[in-house]
Amino acid sequence: MDTGHFRPASLRRSLFIAAAVALALPTVPGGAAASSGTAASPIPSLEDGQDRRPALIGRAVLPWDTLAPGPPAGAALPSANGVTFPRPAQPVEGFSSMVSGRSPGEYLAMEDNGFGSKANSADFLIRAYYLRPSFKTPSGGPGTVEVSDFVSFRDPWHKMPGAIVNESTEDRLLTGADIDPESLQRGRNGDLWVGDEFGPWVMHFDASGRLLDPPYGVPGIKSPNNPTLGGAAPTQPNSRGFEAMAISPNGQYLYPALEGATLAEPDKTLHNVYEFSIPDRQFTDRTVEYRTENDSPLIADMGGVGGHRVVLIERDLGSGLNATHRAIYLADLRQIDASGILDKNQLVDLTAVPDPGLVSLPALHDGDVGLGDPFRVTCESVETVHQVADDQLLVACDNNLPNSGRNPTRPDDNEFVLIEVPS
Repeated sequence: MDTGHFRPASLRRSLFIAAAVALALPTVPGGAAASSGTAASPIPSLEDGQDRRPALIGRAVLPWDTLAPGPPAGAALPSANGVTFPRPAQPVEGFSSMVSGRSPGEYLAMEDNGFGSKANSADFLIRAYYLRPSFKTPSGGPGTVEVSDFVSFRDPWHKMPGAIVNESTEDRLLTGADIDPESLQRGRNGDLWVGDEFGPWVMHFDASGRLLDPPYGVPGIKSPNNPTLGGAAPTQPNSRGFEAMAISPNGQYLYPALEGATLAEPDKTLHNVYEFSIPDRQFTDRTVEYRTENDSPLIADMGGVGGHRVVLIERDLGSGLNATHRAIYLADLRQIDASGILDKNQLVDLTAVPDPGLVSLPALHDGDVGLGDPFRVTCESVETVHQVADDQLLVACDNNLPNSGRNPTRPDDNEFVLIEVPS
């Protein structure tokens, strides 16, 4: 096992070509033995003088007031920031994770619990929408997003612990008061694996959104929203569950990561990354720790990019021009330092993405901030990173209506930005 420090490196195209090996968590000091696997080639370092800068190469915007069929939503919210509640149908907003769709250029984008909390989201139906961005690029393009059909998450076979909002209905549609889905991966047979914050749980759905198994939790890790607490004290802060989750290239393992540190952990920059065996339907005894920057307490998303490598988003709690730290990092799950912490390498500073082609201009609304060169991701919850090509990452936001960031006088639209990484 290589426990050397991660070297500063470029993202050559070979980095993002998926290897036919599983991600394998190394042993932390005193832990279990590491998984065996084929070692990936070392990442070559940049030659002197080579341009290391990423670049914004595409942007598409879905208006905040986009609605999909369904009952009104947001009855527990006061009207604010130009948004009247309840909305007359289901809002299409708040994308916390995405996977590839059914054809090139289409994506399945999953919403989170809706409006930001269990208390205000009981009428928000948990869905994942098929989207097709038509990016504005340096050479043109509309910069729009087409929304088609959706996957509706539900519990027809009574797998959820305790009662749900739609307990007595035939469909038993899941709502934002039942689960808070934040990370999404597709299994080898097309089924869907979801990382949730309310448990926190790993949840297993079929391709149509039906819950197949009772939710899987890590022993000893429970949030205040876990229905099985039974009066016991939680061990995980509210809204700090499985925000991020990668899957191994061979589809055998999931790697869910806690958004925040456990309540028992004094160092709030340390986050547990677990290993879940899909064939065994259980967590293994392998765990590593990831350290966020001091000014960024949250892991927002994670995805595999080949072999043992993952990309992660770290973010602070700011929005608009007050968002000072949000960045994408590359880590290799074999590479840990002497204290068992994953090494990492920053790829993209999302507060200053070079936009040499001025893709982000002109502004869509008077008062928009963070546009031009450099481009700034201004939403509070930037929570989606997805590899779309060897050297391209798609980043999206999880907006909770009526949050604002891009414009202090308007609710945030749903932005999808395409970033080319150095190659």
